[in-house]
Amino acid sequence: MTLAALRLRAVLRRTRLLQILLIAAIWLAGDALVRILGLPVPGGVVGMVGLLVLLALGWVKPASVRLGAYWLLAEMLLFFVPAVIAVMDHGEFMGALGLKVALVIVVGTLLVMAGTALTVDLLYRWRMRDRMRHAVE
Repeated sequence: MTLAALRLRAVLRRTRLLQILLIAAIWLAGDALVRILGLPVPGGVVGMVGLLVLLALGWVKPASVRLGAYWLLAEMLLFFVPAVIAVMDHGEFMGALGLKVALVIVVGTLLVMAGTALTVDLLYRWRMRDRMRHAVE
């Protein structure tokens, strides 16, 4: 291993930001691979599998991503569930108002899902009827 590679590895093991950038680069590579190959899975999943392969082969050492991964896991709540922060700041959401908001969210979600299902069903039936009509002619 060259001196430059050893220095890079040493810096990478101490710098959380570089580790986060490395994880993000692997995620972007997985996303690009999904787009290029037209795979039916999310790019993040392919990136995660790619990182697992790199770790298993020893090309990336666990210490090279540990600080960044710990930070991302510690801040996951902020990345994926920002509404929880609002609930924690506004205690009134824990009572009747919160139940009303939750009910609106659930009903709204169900209406959107039902509307989407009915639209897909309607268009599917319309398409099949059109195909049958063209098959008869």
